[in-house]
Amino acid sequence: MTQYTPSSSEPGQRPPNFWNASHGIGSWLFTLDHKRIGVMYLAFVWAAFLLGGVFALLVRTELLTAGKTIVDPDTYNQLFTLHGAVMVFLVIIPSIPASLGNIILPLQLGAKDVAFPRVNLASFYIYVIGALIALYSIFSGAVDTGWTFYTPYSTTTNASVSTMVLAAFILGFSSIFTGLNFIATVHRLRAPGMTFFRMPLFVWALYATAIIQILATPVLGITLLLLIAERVLHVGIFDPALGGDPVLFQHFFWFYSHPAVYIMIVPGFGVISDLISTFSRKAIFGYRAIALSSLGIAIVGFLVWGHHMFTSGQSELAGMIFSGLTFLIAIPTAIKILNWIATLYKGSIVLRTPMWYALGFLWLFLIGGLTGLYLATMSIDLHLHDTYFVVAHFHYVMMGGTMFAFIGGLHYWWPKFTGKMFSEKLGNWACAFAFIGFNVTFGSQFFLGVAGMPRRYYNYLPQYEPLHQVSTIGSYILGFGFFLTLVCLLRSLKNGEAAGDNPWGATTLEWTAASPPPLENFAGQPTVDRGPYDRTPGGGH
Repeated sequence: MTQYTPSSSEPGQRPPNFWNASHGIGSWLFTLDHKRIGVMYLAFVWAAFLLGGVFALLVRTELLTAGKTIVDPDTYNQLFTLHGAVMVFLVIIPSIPASLGNIILPLQLGAKDVAFPRVNLASFYIYVIGALIALYSIFSGAVDTGWTFYTPYSTTTNASVSTMVLAAFILGFSSIFTGLNFIATVHRLRAPGMTFFRMPLFVWALYATAIIQILATPVLGITLLLLIAERVLHVGIFDPALGGDPVLFQHFFWFYSHPAVYIMIVPGFGVISDLISTFSRKAIFGYRAIALSSLGIAIVGFLVWGHHMFTSGQSELAGMIFSGLTFLIAIPTAIKILNWIATLYKGSIVLRTPMWYALGFLWLFLIGGLTGLYLATMSIDLHLHDTYFVVAHFHYVMMGGTMFAFIGGLHYWWPKFTGKMFSEKLGNWACAFAFIGFNVTFGSQFFLGVAGMPRRYYNYLPQYEPLHQVSTIGSYILGFGFFLTLVCLLRSLKNGEAAGDNPWGATTLEWTAASPPPLENFAGQPTVDRGPYDRTPGGGH
């Protein structure tokens, strides 16, 4: 799809890459290079992922048996709250846009950097400040409200809710700044010849996500400020004892948090589109439909928040409208899945580690999406609401969707920004453990939910114990798989073979740059003369 002017340096010599162009801790702390900022995001996201994973394993260990296993009820409440808050606000939301997006988006557009490098660095430090405040709140009186901070409990508990909520408020600014930067970069810094419908689908996904980040995040910020004001100033907004309305908090919170689901998953859709095209050796089927469906999800995603509130007492008419809109948003998602399957059909499929994660994503996200249709049906949701069925559905979408796409994309672009190949054997084993462990952990929870097991409960009836034990064993397998993934990638930094510029035979623009890329990404100005997934004779690299 591309042509570019080669470097004017001597043959066989390459300019310094972004890793070694400058040295010292200061060169990283004050860098304006999007790739270094993305790498720093990646390190923090993985650290938060490990912390949130430890909380999850402790929760599952406590639920291994009925009654007390390792902790008391109050500690259990704190553990599942911290798991949810860390994983949502510190891991899943920033995982793909802030880390992989920062590293790859300018490369895919043929740009030297993002539009506002200083704002990009500021967004990283805002993320770090928010993360540190969240960490402080963990040790100063861990929150026990659940990651949704539902009122009136969150306005009356003695836990450090205000501190954790302040952390989430600050993290929202990081998300907004990143979204603004990506939109400006897409509009202003595309390479010559790169029209909107020549952009890679990963860029389209980040573009749609940025729109959601900018429009939805301020609503959460205002809601969290109101929550702090009620706790500190005792203003009656959400607490009925002060004349407030707790259902109002749910409306505000889910007006952000359901679009936030798409902040988490839509970037993953972009990753999967690139993986499936590359490892099927085919142009993506229905490119424009997939691109526009990302925008469709971004738009309709703002209209479906009420399906979280079917049991809250809202009118039947409102419930019917929200139910219908929830079924509607399944259409653009189904377009993507059908087009991915059509791309796989009769493709020359190459089963490398990133492709295994892409195939795992298809299975897991399809289950997550289809089970969402049950919850969109009011009569069924009345039984399944606040049960483990919801927990399983949510994790199949968020963990099975976003995190499998994130790790698949990380393996895919790892050779590009590190210049090193990882062990395929170790990567395949890690993917297998993660996939099996995930299905054992959360597949069993669908059955728990249908049987009536409420979520968030510390204790449970004896008939639920066998399925809880299966789920806990699965969580250990899943945790081992993710740990093996980290070992695989870090080990490659020291022992990995040189990657070459395009080890996968991909056709998008970033693969024309050196591996690792130089400080300014390309030796010359790239130009684009055809679509990003064109594999016509003479095309490709």
